[in-house]
Amino acid sequence: MSTLAMPASWQSFVADEKLSDTQAEQFKQYLQLLIERSKQFNLTAVTDPGEIVERHFRDALSLRAFLADYAAPTIADVGTGAGIPGIPLKIAMPEMHLILIEVNKKKIAFLQEVVNLLGLENVEIYPHDWRTFIRKTSYPVDLFVARASLQPQELTRIFSPSCPYNNAQLAYFASRHWSPDADLSKFVTNQQSYQVGGTVRQVIFFSRKLPS
Repeated sequence: MSTLAMPASWQSFVADEKLSDTQAEQFKQYLQLLIERSKQFNLTAVTDPGEIVERHFRDALSLRAFLADYAAPTIADVGTGAGIPGIPLKIAMPEMHLILIEVNKKKIAFLQEVVNLLGLENVEIYPHDWRTFIRKTSYPVDLFVARASLQPQELTRIFSPSCPYNNAQLAYFASRHWSPDADLSKFVTNQQSYQVGGTVRQVIFFSRKLPS
């Protein structure tokens, strides 16, 4: 792998996110590998290093501000693709347990390469589809996260009484204009706006609401 020139925004990213030297190096390696492998197959349409840092890394880490209640959470990233938001969150929160749900074999191979290169521990790659995951597994998941993968109407299947994950939360990354329909509103517990690179976005939290 050739050495990548880091973007002008790199130092501010490291400082703003309060990354240690080890974490900064892991992000650097991840960025470099993501760009290299994207030349070989479709991982991300965003290939400029500065844009990846802003639009992918910073966006993923925006979720950290809303995870104060979790000491060492188990997080499942649905349709993770190139590992976003799961891997940036794992680098920044090494104590968490991460499950990456992905069916594409090339992307699975990339994810395994990232995990090995960065020396990430307590990361599991689940190589089957979403419905198989919720039907055939029973991990102690605290929070499901989804960014540019499945729609909330599909993801809220976890709140079915028969689903082993119906006590977990769901965090969904969305544009500022997204709003829930009547069926989804009953699961929304919080909507938080944030700003990345001058763009206002929001993360919506869903959970099963128990009868009062």
